[in-house]
Amino acid sequence: MKKFLKSILPLAVAATATVTFSANALAADWKPKKPVEFIIMAGTGGGADQIARLLQGLIEKKNLSPRPFIPINKPGGSGAEALRYLQDKEGDDHTLLVTLNSFYTTPIIQEDLGVDVSKFTPVGRMALDTFLLWVHNDQADIKDLDSYVAAVKSTGNSWKVGGTGSGQEDSILTAMMEAEFGYEVTYIPFPGGGTVAKNLVGKHIDSTVNNPAEQNEFYRAGNTKPLVQFTAERMQAYPDIPTAKELGVDIEYYMQRSINGPPGMSADAQAFYIDLFSQLYQSEEWQQFCIDDGLDCNEWSAGDDLAAFHAEQLKRHKALIEEVGAEAITGE
Repeated sequence: MKKFLKSILPLAVAATATVTFSANALAADWKPKKPVEFIIMAGTGGGADQIARLLQGLIEKKNLSPRPFIPINKPGGSGAEALRYLQDKEGDDHTLLVTLNSFYTTPIIQEDLGVDVSKFTPVGRMALDTFLLWVHNDQADIKDLDSYVAAVKSTGNSWKVGGTGSGQEDSILTAMMEAEFGYEVTYIPFPGGGTVAKNLVGKHIDSTVNNPAEQNEFYRAGNTKPLVQFTAERMQAYPDIPTAKELGVDIEYYMQRSINGPPGMSADAQAFYIDLFSQLYQSEEWQQFCIDDGLDCNEWSAGDDLAAFHAEQLKRHKALIEEVGAEAITGE
């Protein structure tokens, strides 16, 4: 198990080529003719929701679209609601999806969903989001990863870990930690990362593996504290928090934040959106957000390159689910 988990991580594909062309010429004759549905496959307050609403505001501020982008949360079924909605929008040039890694895992686990994400229209990958292990600041006896593992083991399997849905990123990372440390926890799914963070602050759960954007407000207020980050190197936003690898634990995991259209989107619309999100990616506001909130924004990928990235991640997540077991991830 440990050897296998190491072999498939990190999930970032270093060899993915960046897109260097401009889509301006291709997109010159097409622009949105009505409001663009900006579908978020998670609940309000979480990382995907925050990112979508930041991008929406920047699009408006920079006047990048003649029609507004309207964020719409569809968190049901660990993102299944959003994926099915996009699948049924085939050929629509006015619907986009903000994704998580459940973009891969939900169709694999929910085989009867009837969604093939390889048919979706790839636009652009805005970032690789990161994960940290969080506990409440009142848990004074837990100061590092070793004391955390000891605390979890001392409770049998009654330690409550909150996460975003069953079969989503948080549950995958939780299952990986269970395999690594040889303990079992009670995984409690919530509709979004913002709700998870609030439940940790309210002490309804014992720990989370929230993305930075979901916990930063509470961290800065002194309510919660991070113990370890599951990244290759320490992030600029958390210079004093060790990585798992520094502690001898070879777990490294990321979540892609990309924009995708439904199957059959026109080439002109795809080119328009690629150009729009490329401009946002290069903007000072977005790059500063990445630094402040601990996202990896070192590589822009779009179009066919993003499609290749998705194909590789589908293979990796399928292999992970087969090895760990869907039951370990979904809690069923």
